Amino acid sequence: MTYFKLIDKGTEPNRLFIGGVHGKEGFTTLKALQKIGDDNVTEGKLVIHNCDVSPYLSTLDPLYYQSEVGKEVLYLINHYQPTVYVEAHCYKRKSYPKLISPQRRTKAGVPPLIELEKGVLIGSASPFIRTSLFKREDVCITLEMPCDPSQESLNVYVNILRIIASSGSRDDLEKKMKKLYPTQVETAREYAREFFGDYPPF
Repeated sequence: MTYFKLIDKGTEPNRLFIGGVHGKEGFTTLKALQKIGDDNVTEGKLVIHNCDVSPYLSTLDPLYYQSEVGKEVLYLINHYQPTVYVEAHCYKRKSYPKLISPQRRTKAGVPPLIELEKGVLIGSASPFIRTSLFKREDVCITLEMPCDPSQESLNVYVNILRIIASSGSRDDLEKKMKKLYPTQVETAREYAREFFGDYPPF
């Protein structure tokens, strides 16, 4: 299930997509990550890595980054120094309500995820890495879909990954996302200001 692909079309922007960072999520995220090809990147680099099966531990748990797979994630970020980072996840359908619930702020310490469409959710990467390993202007996204996605859900998920892979800058990405999901982008802005201060949403 481990998968690695490097698309090299220049030095900037430098992108890193990591999937399957805990449990058996990699079986699902691999289906999406393998659909990202060289033609989806017009400039810069894209590193795609799907992790192997590992014990499930939330990335919101500080102990996660002391685990074997957590250390793997940290190594990849430190080694490739991405300015665009996407953590690809999937969720069990029973977890959907708590992922989008406003109570996630108090129960998990982070804003709720935002549904784009067809059960595909988006949010910021874990604050443990967002605020310590990335600059304010970097793009750090958590992207989620059901672990048993419909073809429609998978298509939406892959399309978002392709948009990110093809975007040449933060502004470029934001413009593309706003055309498709204006309300969701504005909500992401509000959550980002609430949680990170003036940190941008994507």
